[in-house]
Amino acid sequence: MIKQAIIPLAGLGTRLLPLTSVFAKELLPINGKPGLEYIIEECIEAGIKEIVFIISKKKLMIKKYFYNDKFYKDIIKKKNDPKIIKEYKKILKYKKMIKFVFQDKPLGTGDAVYKTKKFITDKYFLMLLPDDLIIKKNCSKSMIAVHNKFKASVMASMKVNKNDVSRWGIYNIRKKIDKNNFIINNVVEKPSIKTSPSNNAVIGRYILPKTIFSKLKSLKPGKSGEFHITDAIQALIEDDNQFIGHNFSGKYLDCGTMKGYIKSTLEISKQ
Repeated sequence: MIKQAIIPLAGLGTRLLPLTSVFAKELLPINGKPGLEYIIEECIEAGIKEIVFIISKKKLMIKKYFYNDKFYKDIIKKKNDPKIIKEYKKILKYKKMIKFVFQDKPLGTGDAVYKTKKFITDKYFLMLLPDDLIIKKNCSKSMIAVHNKFKASVMASMKVNKNDVSRWGIYNIRKKIDKNNFIINNVVEKPSIKTSPSNNAVIGRYILPKTIFSKLKSLKPGKSGEFHITDAIQALIEDDNQFIGHNFSGKYLDCGTMKGYIKSTLEISKQ
């Protein structure tokens, strides 16, 4: 069973400026609730017991959000409002699950994942990217079911517009397993339109093997001088590790751009 998850949160959030000049993008409200809480709830519903947040010193606001006990205790003493008490109890529940590691230089997802090495104890773990919300059906839960069935690594997948492939990790298919699951042949980070192997994109949910840390340790910088988790995954595939692309059935929301953030709020408000 997969019980641990990691969430990289150290990114600068430049696509959401000017809001992110003073505020952590993951705490921006989406229909009245921080975006990060939707990700945490997805983890809990999927059976996750421990979550590792990767933050930077510039994102200490995120840690404070879960450790602001004095504020809640003082305001509850003054008002004794049931809504505030309920909110504080929820935060306390989350806090018990969360650990923090730091990535103070923006060196990519591969570097972020490597920072969690000391906390990962199980053979496989879940990684979720907070810019990617998937609503209506729990993507992590369905991926874990695929993992349990095939005993392999799994990555959430959907087809994207061919003109947008340079935004994603893109893979091609070696073999079809069933309607929604495919064995991945190879994966490449942000290819150009001309060199892209397909328009099958990896979305921000991964079930990764603990063995990926050995690949991350020797990984060389990729595009933009960053260490990409995609490159470590490709190295594992070349060593005959099986990765499954899973076409999830939930609705994907991109919260990483201003347009996507506004659209996400409107979409979730309809639920």
